[in-house]
Amino acid sequence: MGDRLVIIDGNSLINRAYYAMQRPMITKEGIYTQGIFGFLNMLGKIMDDYDPDYMAVAWDKKTPTFRHKAYADYKAGRKKMPTELAMELPLMKDILNAMNIENLEIDGFEADDIIGTVARAGEEEGLEPLIITGDKDALQLATDKTHILITRKGISEFDLYDRDKMIERYELTPEQFIDLKGLMGDQSDNIPGIPGVGEKTGIKLLKEFGSVAELLANTDNIKNEKLKAKVEDNAQLAAMSRKLAEINTNVPIDFDIKDMKVTEPDYKSLVEIYKKLEFNSFLKRLNVTSEDLGVEPEMDSNTDNYNKHEINSADAVTELDIIPDDSEVAIKIFGDHNHVSAPLIEGIAILYDKEYYYISSGGDTVKALAELLNRKKFRFIGHDLVKDYYDLYSCGAEDITTAFDTAVAQYVLDPSKSTYDIKTMALEELHFDIKSEKEMMEASGQTDLLGQSEADYEDYGLDWCRVCIALSHKQKERLEANNLSQLCNEIEFPLIRALASMENCGVTVDKSMLSETGIKLKEEIAKLESAIFEICGEEFNINSPAQLGVILFEKLGLPSGKKTKRGYSTSADVLEKLKDKNSVVSMILQYRTMTKLNSTYVEGLSGLIGKDGKIHAHFQQTVAATGRLSCTEPNLQNIPVRYEIGRQLRKAFVAEEGHTLIGADYSQIELRIMAHLSGDENLISAFNSGEDIHRKTAARVFDIDYDKVTSLDRSRAKAVNFGVIYGMSSFGLSEELHITRKDAENYISEYFEKHEAVKKYLDDQVKSGKEKGYSLTLCGRRRYIPEINSSNYMTRQFGERLAMNSPIQGSAADIIKIAMNDVYKELKDKRMKSTLILQIHDELIINAVDDELDAVKELLVRNMENAMKLKVKLTCDLNTGKTWYDLKD
Repeated sequence: MGDRLVIIDGNSLINRAYYAMQRPMITKEGIYTQGIFGFLNMLGKIMDDYDPDYMAVAWDKKTPTFRHKAYADYKAGRKKMPTELAMELPLMKDILNAMNIENLEIDGFEADDIIGTVARAGEEEGLEPLIITGDKDALQLATDKTHILITRKGISEFDLYDRDKMIERYELTPEQFIDLKGLMGDQSDNIPGIPGVGEKTGIKLLKEFGSVAELLANTDNIKNEKLKAKVEDNAQLAAMSRKLAEINTNVPIDFDIKDMKVTEPDYKSLVEIYKKLEFNSFLKRLNVTSEDLGVEPEMDSNTDNYNKHEINSADAVTELDIIPDDSEVAIKIFGDHNHVSAPLIEGIAILYDKEYYYISSGGDTVKALAELLNRKKFRFIGHDLVKDYYDLYSCGAEDITTAFDTAVAQYVLDPSKSTYDIKTMALEELHFDIKSEKEMMEASGQTDLLGQSEADYEDYGLDWCRVCIALSHKQKERLEANNLSQLCNEIEFPLIRALASMENCGVTVDKSMLSETGIKLKEEIAKLESAIFEICGEEFNINSPAQLGVILFEKLGLPSGKKTKRGYSTSADVLEKLKDKNSVVSMILQYRTMTKLNSTYVEGLSGLIGKDGKIHAHFQQTVAATGRLSCTEPNLQNIPVRYEIGRQLRKAFVAEEGHTLIGADYSQIELRIMAHLSGDENLISAFNSGEDIHRKTAARVFDIDYDKVTSLDRSRAKAVNFGVIYGMSSFGLSEELHITRKDAENYISEYFEKHEAVKKYLDDQVKSGKEKGYSLTLCGRRRYIPEINSSNYMTRQFGERLAMNSPIQGSAADIIKIAMNDVYKELKDKRMKSTLILQIHDELIINAVDDELDAVKELLVRNMENAMKLKVKLTCDLNTGKTWYDLKD
């Protein structure tokens, strides 16, 4: 078997990649990247699956080709390449150059011609060419050696052809495939062919006559008179179409197969481009070192100038007493942070100046460290410190202060990234090589941290701490330059300890109640299943989209979207629009909710309850671009309460013995923020006088007396109020309220007539977003919105909605974070035993000792309502109870 030569149709693949993405990918600088991103994913799969020895990518050029000169209408009417994608092509070629992959293009010829020429040359060199394209024109190039991979969906779905496969599929040789194109034409290229002759007829004629030339020379032998007339009348078109369809395999392009040999990339160039395009995932995959980059790291890999101390007993912990109180100290804790019952600590690395301490695990040793930290009050530097703090709290540390967290700082600087891993950040900023924790484990053939050698931890811990300190210096400068230092120092960094404390405290779970809810859920699911089967007249797998689609759209005749090869779409948004068409649709939606509740929140929660009878959920502050917190393992913020059975689940979350749960929920915080930001006097007056804002809006917008507003009027006004915040269109509002689009338009226009300041504020936010490329919250948090300047209408509209909503939603996130910090601090300062345990959207929940109940109620409300001074009052709804269910939703 010869070496493999892979030749890629560049335009074909990047087009498929671009349109396959569900939403645009745009950098902070406004560079569109989704085509490149998809292309690189495909390229990675090609490299993995086909292991090419030689590789090249062929591109079309804008200049006319010999086909345009032969037929002026060649490719006429073809949709023009989007401007955004056209902007990506030069960058894609730069990336390929950095990868040392040949880019081939030439005036007067198409990529197909270059591909055909290179494939034939490759065969002559004894190689086995593999052509990768989405264009079936390339099938004519198939031989015993040359294979054609026709992509259908990315390259995860494809058809692979050689000469035999061509004959099997079309009953024609690859050469005859050119004749077939001559007869049937090609609509995408505007090749006319013979009108009325399709693939089936074309194949039949070629099986009989062999070629277009033979067919045209023997038209008298065509038995079907109507077909005979078509062929004779369009003989010239057929001959020309065949000529247009034929790929030129002798293009005068200068290339050498040897230059296509796959070699190591130019890592330095590649890293710079990936950084520019914000391709964090591809940077991680590169697995390069500073040596590969050809640059000097900004940190010395030699650590001989550090004084290294090994601490392996409780008594030895006193060595850390030489570190002055209130010092900035870098820290890294090794172990299983996610252990259900309690973290399993393997070792702790601490760095102060040139003094490095590695503390071996052991209950007494770690407890001694916790006691020392309670005395010394170090201010910690680290990366993703919430994990380290959780471990320290679980071992007896009482309170912790953050000097700097490099993961959180990077999130504040660029909140759109999917991950903030230390390896990539060290490579980008310091050109320093540090493995990820996973790589560090795998290097010694281990599958988990607890199997790692102590020496590995010790060396790695020192590098981790050094990287955190070096990164912090660079990030401080960038935070200052972007006016983000205050946000980090006063909100985000203090929040880390509050989140770790919440995780450590956990939430007590009543297992019997959880089990009881599970039984009820299964009963409800069984009832729904029976009712659905009865309406549908047969049993089927409700969870199978294919089976459900046939039942709904074929048997019951409900209106459907376009059927694909995979069947009908039965997604939630599709079914929501069909609820009024048949009662079974609502049952199916309810069935899905119930089954999810059972699997995720009954069966799923059971496995997360520790020996202490609690669930210790993880709260993360580096996920949502708006600044909102997210909750995982489990996601307690997302328990569905639309149905009563879902609300019943909250009964399983209970106060500890001798405690009561206190919940305080901000009242309409986003609307209050909008009133403040816009300065709208009507909204400000309504809020400050304590009026029902939705009733007041209904009275103004619908021009009715306040005391005559019905519940329907109020619910519609509520939808308008919140719709305005999220930039909802008249179409969206009509769908939400089940009213005509015209009525929805009237509601929105009436709203803005009565709230001109709101309209002006929203318009100003869009204008500002277009000028600056980002939005700002009340605390200066940035959200970059490159979509806002897109030439694509839908993308631009999405960007405009983000510009309107992000300052409001982000400010709400800032305010509740301030409240959390203040509540946590006051509980600690007053040495109260009550603890903050949950943050759910705009609500904070405290597990309060019964003796402290009144004091905690006052403390919670006061801190929440005074978190920020606005033109309107911040108010909270307070509730208490022995279970989460007892608190207001």
